[in-house]
Amino acid sequence: MMKRLPGLLFTVILILPHFMLAQSASENIRISNLFNFEWKFQAGNIPDAQAVNYDDKGWRKLDLPHDFQMEQPWDQSAGGARGFKAMSEGWYRKSFRVESGWKSKKILLDFEGIMLTGEVWLNGKKIADADYGYLGFEADISKLVNFEGENIVAVHASTGKTGSSRWYTGGGIFRDVHLIVKDTISIARHGVYITTPSISEQNATVNVQVELEGLIGKRLPVEINARIFSPEGKLVAETKLPAPQGSKLRRVELPLPVLSVTAPQLWSCETPNLYNAEVSLIYNGKVIDQVSEKFGFRTLEFSKESGFKLNGKKLFLKGVADHHDLGVIGAAVYDFAIERLFKQLKAFGYNSVRTSHNPYSESFLRLADKYGILIVDELTDKWSEENYWPGKKPFSQLWYSIIPEWIKRDRNHPSVILWSLGNELQMREDLAGFATGDWGVTTYKILNVLVKRYDSTRKTTVAMFPARANALGKTDPDFNIKVFAPELATVTDIASFNYRYLDYQKYLRHDPDLIIYQSEATTNELTAPFFGMDQDRMIGLAYWGAIEYWGESNGWPKKGWNYSYFNHALQPYPQAYLIKSAFSNEPLVHIGVVDSKTESLEWNDVIVGRMPVSSHWNRTEGSTQNVFTYTNADEVELLVNGKSIGTQKNNTDSITRRNIIYWKNVPYGKGGTITAIARINGKEVARHALTTTGKAVALKMETENTAWKADGMDLQYVKVVAVDSKGRVVPTAEGEVVFTVSGAAKLIAVDNGDHSIDQLFSGNIIKLHNGFVMAILRAQQTAGEVTINASVKALKKAEQKLVTK
Repeated sequence: MMKRLPGLLFTVILILPHFMLAQSASENIRISNLFNFEWKFQAGNIPDAQAVNYDDKGWRKLDLPHDFQMEQPWDQSAGGARGFKAMSEGWYRKSFRVESGWKSKKILLDFEGIMLTGEVWLNGKKIADADYGYLGFEADISKLVNFEGENIVAVHASTGKTGSSRWYTGGGIFRDVHLIVKDTISIARHGVYITTPSISEQNATVNVQVELEGLIGKRLPVEINARIFSPEGKLVAETKLPAPQGSKLRRVELPLPVLSVTAPQLWSCETPNLYNAEVSLIYNGKVIDQVSEKFGFRTLEFSKESGFKLNGKKLFLKGVADHHDLGVIGAAVYDFAIERLFKQLKAFGYNSVRTSHNPYSESFLRLADKYGILIVDELTDKWSEENYWPGKKPFSQLWYSIIPEWIKRDRNHPSVILWSLGNELQMREDLAGFATGDWGVTTYKILNVLVKRYDSTRKTTVAMFPARANALGKTDPDFNIKVFAPELATVTDIASFNYRYLDYQKYLRHDPDLIIYQSEATTNELTAPFFGMDQDRMIGLAYWGAIEYWGESNGWPKKGWNYSYFNHALQPYPQAYLIKSAFSNEPLVHIGVVDSKTESLEWNDVIVGRMPVSSHWNRTEGSTQNVFTYTNADEVELLVNGKSIGTQKNNTDSITRRNIIYWKNVPYGKGGTITAIARINGKEVARHALTTTGKAVALKMETENTAWKADGMDLQYVKVVAVDSKGRVVPTAEGEVVFTVSGAAKLIAVDNGDHSIDQLFSGNIIKLHNGFVMAILRAQQTAGEVTINASVKALKKAEQKLVTK
């Protein structure tokens, strides 16, 4: 299918047996073809798999993105850090043809990421290395392609060594690949840089800088043209500039004359208005290259007096910090998976994400722009030569190449508000960069210069832990005496600390100019890290592991971190409503029933854990239950089967008990209904009830994607629950659900939200967990009907007919 983007830029996706790229040879405009389809894959180390004549007939056919590690068996001996998945490798191959008319063009393969590291060959010759899989690269294949027949691209991907990462990374070509064809005189990779230095209600200025390549030594009448379009698609500004003559630079950066936009529509969390900059190169009256970049008008202000202001208004960051996996699809990047994440976060009052501890995908930031999610954009974990460093080469050999790619890739996104250069560096000296004996201070200053070279509009930070000067840890006798911020935090633009919120005021006594951000907050402390901060003067916080992720398991059979507010299927635990009660002004109350005693352990020098709580009223007959009600109201009355068992006040004076009301030994009897009524000034503002259900009799199905596109990439999430005769979810229902799918989509994963599961997600069978299972479907490139069926023994099956368009 062909999709027209703003202006004259085309994206072409055409699948034939050998992927003939169908574009007129006379067309001069840049071509960007999605290169995700019709690949072949084989796991393992395959000798000579890069060879042109290698026989890959027996290899598995698949489409990208792909995370081969998620398909591997769970392996207890592999260890919990990387999610009980053995370190592994795999090969991809793809055959394609090109247009003969492209012989005068520049032809590039653009990989957005290969996990964890990799190599790329074309027609048997190595063309690129993926040294740091979280960032992309392009390879010029203009002189290597065969214009008369088949071309073979081969990719090797490896998860690296166990110690190269502290969490699950996934493996394979996990992000999009594009084939780009452009003029030899063109806009360079990530070559458009847009800033908005002056913004008022009446007017805003726009600076557009364009980086050109192919002009070295040439004197040609090339003109650079930039046009700005409003969120509604209306042309609102235009500027132009002749290209330099006889440049001596391989790539030259050119600032265009300043543009002016009247009555700018601001980008914010509530109104994420996006403008479009269309930049064209014109030669002899014809457009020879063109790119489009989205951007937004917004102001960022950080200060010790008010923390953070967006567009001149105080805003406290209410965020999450997780790793990059997207539940059962692993590290593979799909837009709809990210969209459902953002929708869920916003529904519960969150407004920000810290991309711990590496750059997320380009689509993640593009969708953050769309949904109004603020991003703290992080480069890496450690500045190490080996330990905890996921690069193919040591950090000291890659920093000067990965920082420009990172900043130039992400700098136009209005959602990005901070650059974070590292994480938890002050544990050992060898993790903090160059051996300058100052706990990374000199390293940071060097990195910061390079960051500001490519973007001077944002501040930089480093997330610090242990949070003491001279790396004092909890076992040091002076730990609670010398409560000083670590050296690096005192020189970064923003002082970011993982945990230790109770020490922030002590840090400020010694270093009063610190602008403080709690880059990680523990979930087991619930709302205390939020209420325990000076919200008027500090930036905000990000709850660590608020969403379950793979890896960093504290023990089999858990496959990852699960001291969370949402399970990996994005279903909320009851505690998610507690956080919502703090983050949101919407009156609410939510009941959570204690399932068992609190899980607690010391992890990374911090006490973590979670009290297992669930929201259902199917309990043991004759028992008593301990219950929490989470609320932001003044008080809550609790009723069992219509009989009041009392009213309790919300203790808003305590940061540890605020919005949390505990009810001990609530009588269950033979079940029925438990109801919580929340009141403000004596008036009911919210209520929540749990009712004992009957026996499960059927499955009930619900879909999420209401605009499922037939583009070969769009996903459909199908949720299935076991229900009783009144349609109520039965959390105790058991059995294996079998999915069958036919039509214009394929089943790519099944899920049940259980983080201790031993089943793989790549099949079509999954056990009910808390009465729930889910199927994830990927649309084909041809529109049509899709039928999905879910069945389990002894229950009425569920079936839906869907349509992709």
